[in-house]
Amino acid sequence: TLVKEISDEIERMLGSKMKSVKVRPWTTFDYYNAMLINTMDDEGNSIDLGGEFPLEENEHFNKLSVNTLQSDIQVPTNVYNKDPDILNGVYMSEALNDVFINNFQKDPTLTWQYFGSSTGFFRLYPGIKWTPDPNGVVAFDCRNRNWYIQAATSPKDIIIVVDVSGSMKGLKMTIAKHTINTILDTLGENDFVNVIAYTDYVRYVEPCFKGTLVQADLDNREHFKLLVNELQVKGEGEVKKAMKEAFKILNEVSGSLCNQAIMLITDGAMEDFQTVFEEFNWPEKKVRVFTYLIGRDMTFSDNVKWIACNNKGYYTHINTLADVQENVMEYLHVLSRPMVINHDHDIIWTEAYMDTLFNTMAHSLLLMTSVAMPVFSKKKETLSHGILLGVVGTDVPLIEVMMLAPIYKLGSHGYAFLITNNGYILAHPDLRPLYKNEKKRLKPKPNYNSVDLSEVEWEDTEEILRTAMVKGETGTLTLDVRAAVDKGKRPLFLKNDYFYTVIDETPFSFGMVLTRGHGEYIFFGNVSVEEGLHDLMQPDLTIANEWTYCETDIDPHHRKLTQLQAVVRYLTGKEPELECDEVLLQQLLFDAVVTAPLEAYWTALIVDPGVETVFLGTRSGLMRVIRYEGTEKRVAEKFLTPADKSNLFTVDHFPVWYRLAAEYPPGRFLYYMPTDDLYKGTVFTNLASNGLSPIFFSSCPSQAGRFFGEVDGSVMAQLLKSGLFKRIALYDYQAMCKTAHHHSSSARPLFTFVLSFRFLIEFNICGLWHGDYMADAHKQKKVELMQPCDTEYPGFIYDATITETNSIIKCGRCQKMFVMQAVRNSNLVMLVVQADCDCSRQYSNLVLNATEHNATVKCNRMKSQKIRRRPESCHAYHPHVRPYLAGLHVNQADYLAD
Repeated sequence: TLVKEISDEIERMLGSKMKSVKVRPWTTFDYYNAMLINTMDDEGNSIDLGGEFPLEENEHFNKLSVNTLQSDIQVPTNVYNKDPDILNGVYMSEALNDVFINNFQKDPTLTWQYFGSSTGFFRLYPGIKWTPDPNGVVAFDCRNRNWYIQAATSPKDIIIVVDVSGSMKGLKMTIAKHTINTILDTLGENDFVNVIAYTDYVRYVEPCFKGTLVQADLDNREHFKLLVNELQVKGEGEVKKAMKEAFKILNEVSGSLCNQAIMLITDGAMEDFQTVFEEFNWPEKKVRVFTYLIGRDMTFSDNVKWIACNNKGYYTHINTLADVQENVMEYLHVLSRPMVINHDHDIIWTEAYMDTLFNTMAHSLLLMTSVAMPVFSKKKETLSHGILLGVVGTDVPLIEVMMLAPIYKLGSHGYAFLITNNGYILAHPDLRPLYKNEKKRLKPKPNYNSVDLSEVEWEDTEEILRTAMVKGETGTLTLDVRAAVDKGKRPLFLKNDYFYTVIDETPFSFGMVLTRGHGEYIFFGNVSVEEGLHDLMQPDLTIANEWTYCETDIDPHHRKLTQLQAVVRYLTGKEPELECDEVLLQQLLFDAVVTAPLEAYWTALIVDPGVETVFLGTRSGLMRVIRYEGTEKRVAEKFLTPADKSNLFTVDHFPVWYRLAAEYPPGRFLYYMPTDDLYKGTVFTNLASNGLSPIFFSSCPSQAGRFFGEVDGSVMAQLLKSGLFKRIALYDYQAMCKTAHHHSSSARPLFTFVLSFRFLIEFNICGLWHGDYMADAHKQKKVELMQPCDTEYPGFIYDATITETNSIIKCGRCQKMFVMQAVRNSNLVMLVVQADCDCSRQYSNLVLNATEHNATVKCNRMKSQKIRRRPESCHAYHPHVRPYLAGLHVNQADYLAD
């Protein structure tokens, strides 16, 4: 079956990435500091740890300048780059350079390969020039990355207990908050967490999470950080009550079912707390207790140290903000000991992430996953201490994985997707990880990598699909769905068949969707290569450059070729070694031949003024486009340009106009106004749409493209009442809402705001109003912050069986008449409205009270525990673990060979 073929292909690809992290270190070194390479002093000499390091722009690495013959070393600003541990580790890890190069030669699709050391340095291949931030600081620390943390430790349940008594005021509280945030940054979606603050009583920083553990996904971690920032100090501190509460949670609540730990952050512990450990933790000591003594005062340091040492934890003293990072990381070394002593080289895969390092340098935002493996010390005298040397890994851009499921095989509405063992989306065409902030800049959403499958496939109300995939099952499911296209504005009613299976040796599951009537059959036509090549070379023809007609990423010499260039060179025999999709090429050649006469027809056509573009698209990704207006005169400036992704064939979807037309009866014309082309007094059209009642033509040109309900709510209400339009509910569980409440202005009819899609009121879990119109109406209220929320909004479906209607609307002292007539063989209706009677006030509150969501709904959703598949390995205990020795160093003989 197709889903099995594609999942096997993905499994082979991901398997090759896993092989690249299985390495055998080490030998000699040259230390190239990534920030200092190619840097000269005032006399023109290379500075210390710099040197000449050739760099060349590389298409495969996002057009960054790299050195594919050498790795280099990055060291965070807060780590001394000549520290003996750094120099020793760099020296010993140099043999990885040859391993990385060999891996890349064997698998040219590999991207970044790296080794993150427990001492803080980061070996990266290929080597790059590292650019600090505007303040000259390099904040990137490999030990904070998900791939490092997940490879270094098993899943864990963490209760953070923080002292907020009066003695913690000022700098102490600032350090404590930073410590909490740093601990939160070391957690991932396989971990569980809660945060408790205490004085003479215990309180949860999030009351909603009282007495439970919540998954430490990005959304929850960021939520905790916001609340921690608001903590205030007062009263006296009594740690005993807080520790009891923490132990009760860990004893009673099922979280990761692996490691358990309490992180105590305080400036001292005075009262008798031994009885708490006798009651809850001794003699098994299943819960480790890590203590962080804050501030210069060492009066109670012995008490704080005793707590950690008698509960298999680790004690550390944090005196300044600069001490936080290094001291927090120590707990990871302690939790890694059982795994290290067992010599378990567990390979882990991370959730989706946007790496701020590579995405920033490449000026792009790519979703990735990482595969990584820990590296241990093998020195006999250190084995019982479990010395973790670091983690080796590689990045896998998720778009490359999804390209293994070619969209042309799935039909105009079909798609493929990947999810994790926790049910979170790795890749899905409806995943929207970015939003525009108040400066109109694209930024990752706080919860971009914790979007659940049920929030995208929301028609699966009983979560049958999600449950089966999370459990790693193979099967099929059929659902009737409301698919929203064109940025969610245009609903399509489809019957989808879902096919799913697990990707072996990974925590991922693969799903594929075929819509009934699409993607079930492939049409083949036979034409000669010569005939097809001739028509492929015509100037009006392009093909989908995001599709893989030929694989151009294997041979470096092919990486600068466009897909059309690669196809032509392959078919002409100039590049016979190219790996090309023969089925897709056969369809492409056939489509090129049968559509070739259109160019001559369109060129000779005398068009009416205002017609700018004619175009055609086929299921092979071929497009023919004729422009009748030059760029400088064209009103539809973006349409069918690279910036207009929604109207092009991309790696995960067909164009909007193609999808809409595919659902429309043959022989009828569709008219569609692209969202981004709402023009100054001019209407742009092309053949595709549905019945969502945007204004297409108007005696007032500025109204073109706007939802009719926004212009005249009274008439729209009557059309709904007559049945011409049917209102349906659509949902967006990836919305971003403003944090400030707004109040409507009486100067504008609210009903016109509610009924449009783009300008609608969205009812959300946050209890906040959100919409473009409301933002414009309150420009004087500058809102700096947005947060994730769930929204419900209306869509409207036109009943094509009603071809005409008329009515009179009474509005106080006047009445308004309108007449509606359907335009034959199209999706247009003509509406004539009497304009001298204003009914806006009477209809302004028509749907204002449709729904309200409160904080309780949000709370229940945040702490709900959906079905998840726990990681297979857990290393929480080893009988030979001995107390951790701070400052224990290793040398060249300490490294384990796989």
